Amino acid sequence: MSDIIHLLPDSIANQIAAGEVIQRPASVVKELVENSIDAGATHIQINIKDAGKTLVQVIDDGKGMSETDARMSFERHATSKITQADDLFALHTMGFRGEALASIAAVAHVELRTRLKGAEVGTRLEIAGSQLQSIEADSCAEGSNFAVKNLFYNVPARRKFLKSNETEFRNILYEFERIALVNPSVAISLYHNETEILNLPETGLRQRIANVYGKKVSQQLLSVEAKSSLVSVTGYIGRADATKKRGALQYFFVNGRFMKHPYFHKAVMQAYDQLIPPGELPNYFIYFNVDPATIDVNIHPTKTEIKFENEQAIWQILLAATRETLAKSSAIPMLDFEAPDTIDIPVYNPNAHPWNGEIPKIHIDTNYNPFRTEPAKENLSRPAFDWEELYKNFETDRTSVLPEEGVIEKRSEPAADFEEILSHTQPEKEDKLFTDNSPAVAASSCFQYKNRYLVTTLKSGMAIIDQHRAHIRVLFDKYQKTISQQKGATQQMLFPAMMELTPAEEAILPELMEELSYSGFELSNLGGGSYSINGIPAQMEGVDCVDLLKDILNKAIDTGCKAHTDITDMIAFELASAQAIPAGKPLSPEEMDHLLASLFTCPNINLTPDGKKILTLLTDEELESRFR
Repeated sequence: MSDIIHLLPDSIANQIAAGEVIQRPASVVKELVENSIDAGATHIQINIKDAGKTLVQVIDDGKGMSETDARMSFERHATSKITQADDLFALHTMGFRGEALASIAAVAHVELRTRLKGAEVGTRLEIAGSQLQSIEADSCAEGSNFAVKNLFYNVPARRKFLKSNETEFRNILYEFERIALVNPSVAISLYHNETEILNLPETGLRQRIANVYGKKVSQQLLSVEAKSSLVSVTGYIGRADATKKRGALQYFFVNGRFMKHPYFHKAVMQAYDQLIPPGELPNYFIYFNVDPATIDVNIHPTKTEIKFENEQAIWQILLAATRETLAKSSAIPMLDFEAPDTIDIPVYNPNAHPWNGEIPKIHIDTNYNPFRTEPAKENLSRPAFDWEELYKNFETDRTSVLPEEGVIEKRSEPAADFEEILSHTQPEKEDKLFTDNSPAVAASSCFQYKNRYLVTTLKSGMAIIDQHRAHIRVLFDKYQKTISQQKGATQQMLFPAMMELTPAEEAILPELMEELSYSGFELSNLGGGSYSINGIPAQMEGVDCVDLLKDILNKAIDTGCKAHTDITDMIAFELASAQAIPAGKPLSPEEMDHLLASLFTCPNINLTPDGKKILTLLTDEELESRFR
């Protein structure tokens, strides 16, 4: 029997490695920009075409490479970061394994132009599919210029599974934001299809956050700081009154590297316990600085999962630091001295504008007495007020005041039978409100329990209905039909609302713009991530349209809605949830009857669009069993 085990060619081995390191265009951006930072770059420019499928170009002013280093950088496990195994536990650089450039070159056409600081000429190198095409001298600028073209050109199966341009570019934005947030001292810019997306100058950390996510986010942050022999924790957390249900900005960084750490996330959330409503999420940007020997970053190909030696102790320090910051916080606004827009307060100069007028004086009527039945002689113009007349019919009028709606008064005599109470309002004929697959109504009347549930009788028993969820179902079906039929009514706003979007939110907006327009929204792009809301769906008064639109955008980002039906359902659900009757609101009998009538005409009366139960039925048999 012949031998069957053999070594893989380098080209195939590199493609296999590329499957772990280079998953999409965003991976290329991450690896190249991190290499630029390791090279000491102070200015980095990223050019993207077709969401990185056609071109990912990274230009930096770092230290550059010699001709030999340029050629060696594309070999597997070729690195300048480590020389022995112990170096893995003393890392101060972003990359170290020497796999990134080899993996990129295995699945794309790569052109590198680089020149060392102070060198007269540089090097131009072309490589494709791990095969060197050409290498020659070049009169390029100092630093490095990587151009990665036609990603996955030789692996069609991988290219086929790339997402749409919008989705892939959104992932590039995520990587860009993570790198920008941890390197505020580096000026970095991003262009997509020759359009400037972000241009971030060198600045401080708080201002970098403001430049990426807007001043509003920066103004809602509280500074966190804690230092010990194990770890130094710095950064910012969001105020307790600035949380959101989705789309929260939550970032952990350790030694200048982005990481995901669910265990530390629990520490932050525990600090907010009892301070924010359930389901709400705060923003946080938290930076850990630890001894590199106490962490292991080499446990995941993308190096986003990091193992800590003193994890439990750091958890306690993080929890204490977050709690201390929240305890010290108050509603007093903070001055942002890094903000470019400041207000100059003039210095008082009494000689600049002398005051020649009379100083206002306060006149006090010392003879005024509000309890005097006869007006004082000095104040004959003030009419007399008879307090006895005001209270004369007070006791008798109390009997005509009806009890508050939804409240059943306590009686000294035995209460009447439940059926007897409802019999006074039962219609003579059966109300046709239900569909064929729903229970028939025995009485259209109902009453409200604790301003949250509606209780009514059916032929088969008693139904208890959650008024908030019932209204969500009614409004969802209404908006779903409106958007599908493109018949949304718009209510023009007297004063348009201004909305600031993050790059990721702005990137997904075009995908939703058509459905938003059909639902009744009118938006205008003002540039720079700013939009004006000129119109909103009719009957949406009292709803914060900015927060509503941001919720819609962030849910689309989280769920990745692509199909027209998915987008329609998502927008309809968000609109319905924002407008639905809240739990705790008293309803008049007419409002209760109208809500039930609308609910029972819906195709599905049992569940909300997100699968929550709307009503529960207590049958006659179950009710009788409780009195046995």
